[in-house]
Amino acid sequence: MESINRLDLNIDGVSTASGGDYGKVKIDGVGTVEGDVIAEIFDSNGITKVRGNLRTGEMDSDGIIKIYGHLSAGYSVVDGNLKVIGSVKAERFKVNGVLNVGEDCEIEDLDMEGAFDVQGLLNVGKMNVRLHGKGKVKEIGGENIQVRRVRRSVWGKMVTWMLPKFSPELHTASIEGDDIDLEYTLADVVRGNRVVIGKGCNIGTVEYRTELKVYPGAKIGKEVKTGG
Repeated sequence: MESINRLDLNIDGVSTASGGDYGKVKIDGVGTVEGDVIAEIFDSNGITKVRGNLRTGEMDSDGIIKIYGHLSAGYSVVDGNLKVIGSVKAERFKVNGVLNVGEDCEIEDLDMEGAFDVQGLLNVGKMNVRLHGKGKVKEIGGENIQVRRVRRSVWGKMVTWMLPKFSPELHTASIEGDDIDLEYTLADVVRGNRVVIGKGCNIGTVEYRTELKVYPGAKIGKEVKTGG
């Protein structure tokens, strides 16, 4: 994004500002932005509400942030709780905490530790998720998909209070990708080239082209080799 003639927006304390086209948005405290926001950098600390769409080249959020429209971002780091009523489109997305999305997600590189609920589809290039709580998504499609469970005790008490009190496992109808490596995943169908079904998994049908590894204790209803 070009920064020519763009003003910055600063909120310190408890305040409300209008949406607009900004260079940098900096929020410390309890801030509300009314309307759509375009920004080169969006930096929030505390409790933030954007009552519209947010489009930014870089986002850094610490605390709780709610976006009432769609989120479009380049590189984003979220430490805390992010809720997007609409869809999410991002290049690199790193989350430590809880992610809630009302519609579809399209993310090139997703690195997440915590819990999430995506009401629509999740399309990713690369996905690396370490679950401390429940993961829920309609369907997942991507190239490299990895899901792990991490004990909550690894996190400090300052973060675990945000996580829903559910078992750390992924629930989805289907997962489709090239390299798929799963733990503690419940899915109707998994389709991939190279597939690893690890501990805690319960999969209805696995379709694979070249390689399938199933760990002891993992449950699969049906295995189908589709490659030559």
